[in-house]
Amino acid sequence: LSCSAFNSCRFLMKGGLAGAAVYVAYDQGLLGSGTEGAEALRKAQETLPPAIQEWTDYLGWEVRAAQLPPTPKFEFSLSDSWNKGVHRVMSALSVAPTRACEYTAEGWKYVKDLVK
Repeated sequence: LSCSAFNSCRFLMKGGLAGAAVYVAYDQGLLGSGTEGAEALRKAQETLPPAIQEWTDYLGWEVRAAQLPPTPKFEFSLSDSWNKGVHRVMSALSVAPTRACEYTAEGWKYVKDLVK
C-alpha cells in the first residue's frame, strides 16, 4: 500500500473505532442522566471480573482471584459533578462582560503607556 492509502485506512479504522465506542457508550446508558451512568458503572463492576476470568481460562493463563486487583470503588455522584460543572460555567459566563471591560481598560492603559 502507498503511504496515502495506508493513512486513509488508519483514519477509517480510527473513525470506526471512535464511532463504535460512542455507540457502545450510548447503548449502555453512559451518555444519559447521572442515574443511568451510575447504573451502567454498577453493571460494569459486576460483569468485568467474571469476563476477565473467562478470558484467562480460555487463553490458558493461570490467574487466581487473589492476583486480580479489586474493582475500583467510585464514591461520587455523577449528577452532582455535572451540576457543579454547570454552576461553574454559568458563574464564569455571568462575570464575563465585567471581566472583558476590565481587561479592555487594562489593555488601553498598557498601550497608552507604550506610546508615551
